[in-house]
Order: sequence, then structure tokens, then C-alpha cells
Amino acid sequence: MNNQIPTEKELEEIEKNYDPQLSFRKLGVKLEVLVSLLLVLMSVYHFWASGFGLVREVLHRGIHISFVLALVFLLFGWNKKEDLNKTNKGYFYFQNISILDYIFAFLAVGSALYLPFLPSKELASIVGNPGLLDVFIGSVLIVLTLEAARRSVGPTLPIIAIIFTLFALFGPLAPGALKHGGTSWLGFVNHIYITNQGVYGIAVGVMAQYVFLFILFGVLATKVGLGKLFIDLAMVVAGRFSGGPAKVAIFSSAFMGTISGSSIANTVTTGSLTIPAMKKIGYPAHFAGAVEAASSTGGQITPPILGAAAFIMVEYLEIPLKDILAAALIPALLHYFGIFIMVHLEAKKLGLRGLEDKEMPKFFYVLKENWLSLIPLFILVYFILSGKTPDFAAIYAIISCVVVGILKPKNKLTLKDLFNCFASGAKNTLAVGAAAICVGIIVGVVTLTGVGFRLGFVVLQTAGDIGIFFGNIWPISYFSLEELTLFFSLILIAISCIIMGAGIPTTATYIILVAVAAPALAQLNIEPLVAHFFVFYYGVLADITPPVALAAYAASGIAKSNPFQTGNTAFRLGIAKALVPFVFVFSPSLLLITDDFNLITLLITLLGAMIGIALIGIAFSGYWFKPLSVLERWIIGIVSLFFVAPGIKTMIFGFIVISPIFILQIMNKKIKN
Repeated sequence: MNNQIPTEKELEEIEKNYDPQLSFRKLGVKLEVLVSLLLVLMSVYHFWASGFGLVREVLHRGIHISFVLALVFLLFGWNKKEDLNKTNKGYFYFQNISILDYIFAFLAVGSALYLPFLPSKELASIVGNPGLLDVFIGSVLIVLTLEAARRSVGPTLPIIAIIFTLFALFGPLAPGALKHGGTSWLGFVNHIYITNQGVYGIAVGVMAQYVFLFILFGVLATKVGLGKLFIDLAMVVAGRFSGGPAKVAIFSSAFMGTISGSSIANTVTTGSLTIPAMKKIGYPAHFAGAVEAASSTGGQITPPILGAAAFIMVEYLEIPLKDILAAALIPALLHYFGIFIMVHLEAKKLGLRGLEDKEMPKFFYVLKENWLSLIPLFILVYFILSGKTPDFAAIYAIISCVVVGILKPKNKLTLKDLFNCFASGAKNTLAVGAAAICVGIIVGVVTLTGVGFRLGFVVLQTAGDIGIFFGNIWPISYFSLEELTLFFSLILIAISCIIMGAGIPTTATYIILVAVAAPALAQLNIEPLVAHFFVFYYGVLADITPPVALAAYAASGIAKSNPFQTGNTAFRLGIAKALVPFVFVFSPSLLLITDDFNLITLLITLLGAMIGIALIGIAFSGYWFKPLSVLERWIIGIVSLFFVAPGIKTMIFGFIVISPIFILQIMNKKIKN
């Protein structure tokens, strides 16, 4: 059994193989220097523009788009497998890149900056009445956006964008409630390119103004030692308990989630240490990989970064970031609680030990070495909680990272390190940036055609028909048709979110689903904040849902396990995340800041949710105090659903049903002991 810690080079290869967003191709030496300078320039520009500059909104977004698309065509090849490490030579290649890609990069810059640099009067005159040149340049940008998204995040997202485009153009041919009047190509380009409803819309604006800075902050914070501090602290807190390394994986991934919004990056960073340690004490390889993957996906739902979704919510819902983070806190803790329960039960079932003292770092030594690295995170959180804008908080957190890096007694941040961090931070934004531009096309079609409300009507109608079909069956007949319609609508939307999230970055998935699915939830009188979180959580779940469970596949690369088995196990471990959104739909108090917040309701909801999550963990693991029979597991699993909409009556009923199993478990344990 290979329990060796992977080398840094091996980890980089794993990230490249399983994360399409990091599959950068090999460049010639001269071009690599030029691209590095462009990446640093991109970081410096965003840092200046968001923190100190006064750049017009459309110009700022145009410059951001030009950087993203041009660098995507330079760094991402036409075909990942062929271009990743291949050296291309010939008349049509320069520095390992074809002349065509250089042309694409220049066209991307020109088409992205054409509109922002038009005089204000001329720009106002072409809105709704673009000329042939405007339509041509807009068409070029749309096509290049689709290709850039295909290269950097895979074919799924651009295919969806093309389907939406065809839907906009051929609306009269659409079936049933989806039929609409359609639009011409001129009208389409006008809406997608010239207005702020398409590629220059909210998605790109949030990426340019907020997300870029937070990704850069995460890179710098990790460089100055915050990531290492988190992992060491997790080992101190949880290492000595039964199955210690698995619990370390949960805590370290939760800590890392505060500065990293990437499931795969989190998996590789913490998993390089926790997965070999889990295998060493006896966890099966696939289970070790699954624990890390399930824990790491929690990073996207953990304050204060939440991937990029938190900032999109700020723009859509027009509420302060601190309120979004407050709403995300308890659901994130419940996610980790669910994984912790299942890991603990698995450790007890297998009789696994914790870490020995010699295998663990010393608490005071850990703090002495890296306590300074906590300062940037404290500064970030302080400014957010004090009501400052996200970009203001990120700017000063980045500055504090640099200061801490210089002041550290060991491993000081050098000028070369700073250069590399700025280049790496910009590099990490390219794929999600291309995805955001592409999502602008999809969102533009939604606003142009009103398809969100049309799909909402279809979902409600279908859910109502299902409710009528099952409504006469006991005990389902206990519920009203309105309650059944809500429940089945949530199931349909949840399934759509998971399917849509397969192979698409979480942020892109969230933006699409908010545009398409949120109107359906609104028609069910669900608060906007609750609807946004419901959609977001199920989009994140796709990272550990086979067949496209990217975080689980990355973990399997470290664990040397079967990827599909690892993905299935990760989904089982993360099943609590699938339960939590239903809990806060039926009991919005869990999100803390909803209109009908009530402390007593919150406490009942929280208690019920924790019990329900624990029970579903027991059912899936097949172990409580002793192994469970198949019938007992089914009973416990069904009873756990009574805590989805917790209330005193349903909780009492649940306790009554499972109490005989609990008593038998205790008695059998005492008899054996």
C-alpha cells in the first residue's frame, strides 16, 4: 500500500489532470516570460482599479474581458490531451502556439474594448439600433467567448449557451409554454453585446470587481503560511481521536475553505497530507479520498469567500455581504457535522486509532511559527463585518498579506514570490472568468425571452401533476396539494441543479440556475435569499456527484483509488449537504437573516436538522453503537426525513419510531461488553 505523501510536482499533475481550469499548455521560453508579465499586469490593474482607480463600469469590464480571453487563447490549447505537454513546431507555430491562436487573442482584445472606448453619445445611439460593424464585432466576441469557455472549462457550458442562443432565435418553434416570438441575429447581438444584460453583465462585473481580488488574496494567504497553519491546527484539534486523520481532513478543509473557493485546489492542498495519513491507520483508499473530497467541497459554502457566489448574491439581492455570510454559516457547519458523524461511525466500525503524539505537531510551536498569517484573515473578516464593500476588504487583506510576508521571521515573502503570486492569482481566474463571460450569453437570453418564468410554470405544473398522482397514497395523503407541489418542485429543481452542475464551474452553474430556477421558487413564495441558497447548494453538490465528480476524482489521484468508487463514497459522505437545503426552505430561520426569523424556531430547526443529519449518517454507514440490520437502516433513513421540516410533533414521532432500535443497540452493546 502506497501511503507516501505526493511530491509537489505530482500534486500539480493531479490538478492538471482533474481540473480543466488548470490545464495550461506548455509555452516557449520567450512567450512564457511575456505571458507571466501579462498575468502580473492583470493582477496589478485589478488591484489598482478596484482599490484606488476610478474606471467606468463598462470600461473596467471590457478590460477584464480582454485580459481573460486573450490569455485563455495563449494558455489553453485547442485540445487538452494533445496540447498539454506537446511541443508544436512548424511554419504556422511560434513559441509552441499556432498563429491562429494569436489572431484569436488579438481579435478578443479588439472586440472586448471596441464598445467601452466608443464615445458616450455614439454608444447611446447604437443601443437598439446597431450598425453592421457593431453587429460584426459583437458576433466575433460572442464566438470567441464560446471557444474560450470550451477550452478552459470544457464543452458543456458553451453547448448550453448555443442551445439558449438557438432558443432565442427560433422561439416560435419552441414547444408549449416555452414558445415565444423569437428575435433576429441583429436583435440578439444588440441585447447580448451592446446592453449590460449579456457579456458585460453582472457576472463579469462581479468577477472583475470582487472575485479576482479574493482569488488573489487566497493565493497570497496560502503563500504566507495560512494554509499550513490551518492544517497543523486541525491536526492538533482532531488528530488524537478515533480515526484522527479523517477528522483532521474535515477540520483542515473547513479552515482552508475560508480562503479558497475551489473544491479541487482544497482537495489537493489538504489531501496531500490527510489522505496518506488516513490510509496509514487503516482507512480504505477510496474512503480516504472520499472524505477529503466531501470535506473540500464544503469550502465553496464556507464563509467568508463562498467561491464567487457570495458576491453574485450581493449584486442580485442587493444586501450586504456580511448578511450573506451570516446566512451561510449554520448550513456550512451542518455540512461538516454530517461528514464528521459518518467519519466517526466508520472509524468506530473499523476500530481505527487516532494519531500518536509523535505524529502530531505541538500547538504552541504551530502558533509560534505561523501566527502572523492569521492577521490578513482577521482584517478581511473585520472589514466585511464592519460594513465595508467586499473589494475594500480584499484590498487591505492583500496589503496585509504582503506586510506579513515581509515581517515573518522565516520564509519571508521575496519580490520573486510576490511576482509569482500575482501571476498565479491571475492564472487561477482565467477559466472562471471565461465561464462568467459565457454565462452572460445565457443570462442575456433569459432576460430577452423571459424563459425563466416559462420554465418556472412548467416546473410547477409538473410538480403539481406528480403531487396529484401520489396525493391519494397514505401517508402522503396527510399533506396538502400545495405542500406536495412545493416538495416535488424542490426535488425537480435539485435534480436540475446537479445535472447542470456536471462539468460546469460552480459559480457559472449558480448564475444560470438563479436565472432559470429561481423564478419557479419565487412563484412558490420562497424568499429570494432562500431560493438563491437552495440553488447554490445543489450546484456545489455536483463536485462530488458521479459521473462528473471532479473533486472526488482529484482525491482518487492522490489516494490511488478507483475514481468512480471514490465519487460514490464522497456523495454518500456529503449526503447531508443534500438534506440541508430542504431544511432551510421549510425552516428559513436557519439562514438567520430571513424576514420571519425567530430564535425559538431556529433552535428547534437546528436541533432537528442535527438529529436528522446524524440519523441519515447512521443509516448510510450501517453502524450506530453496533452494526445495523438492513431493515433497521431503512427505518432510520426514512425517519431522518421527518426532521427535514422539524417541529415538535414530527420530532416526537421520529423519536418514538427509532427508540426501539436505540434500546436494542444499547442492550446488545452491554451484553457484548
